Amino acid sequence: MARFTLPRDLYHGKGALEALKSFQGRKAMICVGGGSMKRFGFLDRARQYLEEAGMEVELFEGIEPDPSVETVMRGAEAMTKFEPDWIVAMGGGSPIDAAKAMWIKYEYPEITFEEMCKVFGIPSLRRKAHFCAISSTSGTATEVTAFSIITDYQKGIKYPIADFEITPDVAIVDPDLAETMPQKLVAHTGMDAMTHAVEAYVSTANCDFTDPLALHAIGMIQQDLVKSYNGDMEKRASMHNAQCLAGMAFSNALLGIVHSMAHKTGAAFADHGAHIIHGAANAMYLPKVIAFNAKEETAKKRYGEIADFMKLGGDTPEEKVDLLIAYLRKMNDDLNIPHCIGHYGPDSYPAEQGFVPEAVFLERLPEIAANAILDACTGSNPRQPSQEEMEKLLKCCYYDTEVDF
Repeated sequence: MARFTLPRDLYHGKGALEALKSFQGRKAMICVGGGSMKRFGFLDRARQYLEEAGMEVELFEGIEPDPSVETVMRGAEAMTKFEPDWIVAMGGGSPIDAAKAMWIKYEYPEITFEEMCKVFGIPSLRRKAHFCAISSTSGTATEVTAFSIITDYQKGIKYPIADFEITPDVAIVDPDLAETMPQKLVAHTGMDAMTHAVEAYVSTANCDFTDPLALHAIGMIQQDLVKSYNGDMEKRASMHNAQCLAGMAFSNALLGIVHSMAHKTGAAFADHGAHIIHGAANAMYLPKVIAFNAKEETAKKRYGEIADFMKLGGDTPEEKVDLLIAYLRKMNDDLNIPHCIGHYGPDSYPAEQGFVPEAVFLERLPEIAANAILDACTGSNPRQPSQEEMEKLLKCCYYDTEVDF
């Protein structure tokens, strides 16, 4: 038996934020990030709508990119004091992911972070509050997913929390918010969405309910992402829907080792100048993982189906896989994303010398590979890598070398 779970309600289209007026409750806590929602007026609007619905509203602001365990604990403490019956998270993936984890701790004060990270091991929520997610970026799709990513900076590891319990009750997908994204964020979140859709389609947990969502999202991203990056706001609105469809697919079909590797490399080199931004990591690793997974026959066939859907050509499965890889690499070029860690500069743009020194990468490689294998996303990858294979694959992602194993 399998399960397919989405938010009960999804409000979409321009002006969808007004749906907050219809919420019923006593108190709402709005969780937001670094200020863009306030700067563009969306935070004030959300607060006003909730107050029109008759609720007392409190803010929890300043959630950082790649939110920390400490931020989660502070937010849960604020919720315990305020006692909201609605948690409304708005912004990019970071504030929504953080608020999901806060929600768990708010409902179960004794739970530890380690217990939260047990895959599909969260106890029943909604005893104290319901959850609404309002996305401002077009990539993570956390507004419709059963996942949250929280960073333990002491260990330098991003941990996925995975459980259908944290699927939001309400998702609001309003393209007005996505228009505020800076260009670099459009690129990274867009390739995150493409990775979600591709990994969901080849996942061992794919099914008849997830495949159409994944393929349609891939087709939309193929048509819309680069144009959205170059300022086409009609395509920006379309991408906001596409990433949500990709999220619906992967939340139920799960992901693969592109995400396992991105989770475990993202914060691993923070002491050398920067994080590897999640969407950029996915963009760099996806072509390499396709080459690795395509050695498995079912995965090769599924990648070929993606290539056919994208009308890339090719007569044999091998040709189709090669064309898919080439297309994704060209997208990275069009979006100014580097092809490998070795050329990943501190500002996320391609650089002759990246911020991760080769010696540091090689020193930390065994531990990163081991952590990636243990990541929650690895189990549904179509080809299970050994420690040696994961290390070799990560080296390909550092040096941009061919995957021939």
